[in-house]
Amino acid sequence: MAMDTSGFIARRYLFSRKYISLISTLTYISIAGVTIGTALLIVVLSVFNGFFDVVKSLLLSFDPDLRIESNEGATFTFSDELNSDLSAIPEITNFSPFVVGKAILTSSEEETQVVEVKGVDKETFIKMVEIEQSITSGVFDLEVRNRKPGIIIHEQLRNELFLSMNDEVALLSAAGMRKALTQITVPRSYRFDVRGAYLVQSVASSPSVYVELDAARRLFNARNQVSGIDIKLENNLDAAALKSELESRLGPEYKISTWYDLQKPLYDVMYLEKWGAYVILMIIVLVAVLNIIGSLTMIVIQKQRDIGILMSMGYSKSKVKSIFRKQGLLIGLIGCGLGGTIGFLLCWLQLEFGVIKLSSAFIIDAYPVDIRLLDISIILMGSLLLCLAASWFPSKRASEIQPAEAVRYE
Repeated sequence: MAMDTSGFIARRYLFSRKYISLISTLTYISIAGVTIGTALLIVVLSVFNGFFDVVKSLLLSFDPDLRIESNEGATFTFSDELNSDLSAIPEITNFSPFVVGKAILTSSEEETQVVEVKGVDKETFIKMVEIEQSITSGVFDLEVRNRKPGIIIHEQLRNELFLSMNDEVALLSAAGMRKALTQITVPRSYRFDVRGAYLVQSVASSPSVYVELDAARRLFNARNQVSGIDIKLENNLDAAALKSELESRLGPEYKISTWYDLQKPLYDVMYLEKWGAYVILMIIVLVAVLNIIGSLTMIVIQKQRDIGILMSMGYSKSKVKSIFRKQGLLIGLIGCGLGGTIGFLLCWLQLEFGVIKLSSAFIIDAYPVDIRLLDISIILMGSLLLCLAASWFPSKRASEIQPAEAVRYE
């Protein structure tokens, strides 16, 4: 019976229907604070999740799920044994070797630009990334035609150097330039035909120019070696688990990087911003929690006589504490319930109808939203625990009331 009545008494103390008092006003303010804070947290964290997914999808359109590189040098031999090991793993849908390095690109107009050159195997590369869908001029053609191999450049670079399709450009590697300076020889450059231009939204690094794998090997003097192997998985969420498997299979001479590792500083900053926003917005809930402490403490002072009578009737200190803890729990449940509902509804409206738009210059037209149950659980549990913590001091104070003194002087 005592357990049942403690919940009834808690509700009566909080929401008295006789008159609107300062205590009930503070209670409603506390509930409003928890509601607003919870709703804002759900909306803001869902928007951060949405932007994370947008950036991730942009990067993964050109970044692999896994990348194998050498721990012992800039290049390594792509052996038949390594090829067999990768082919035997069922989670891997495709893999593509590449050679990468810095070079100076010179146009026929004597315009120069330092670029990152990536030599790829066309057949496997086009299955790895969405390069063909990104072509804005020409075609993705790296083959040797009229004794000149093809090159694919970024649209921005094409505009900066005033290049057109089938224009001739020359590439000179940094190693070739250094060799010319130290050995006092004419630097050897390699000539290419511009076969196509592509356009992607660059998020983390400057876009590459693409040439055929063997042409890049000649340019960077890599012979039969490669700079790395890009790997595509059925599900990129398996990358971390497969990274451990590859490390144990291939040994310490190879470095394995996941899609997250390749852009780790950017992803880390985005996670830091997300949880930094969580901590800052929890201050709104904390202000509401201070109101809860004030309103419950005032109830304790106002109801000293009632508490004294209850204790004289056999209510233990722990049962008196439970009355005020249930008040904190009740405020938390109402605030979190309302806030969770409002926050989820706002996110759903944005997700379905794109209510709040972004600038037309941005890559998407409305704020992205990704509602994650884990985030909502963390928000609701955090707010509820703060509300419960707020009831600790008032409940302790109520349990220390002496029944005889309370009844005598009230």
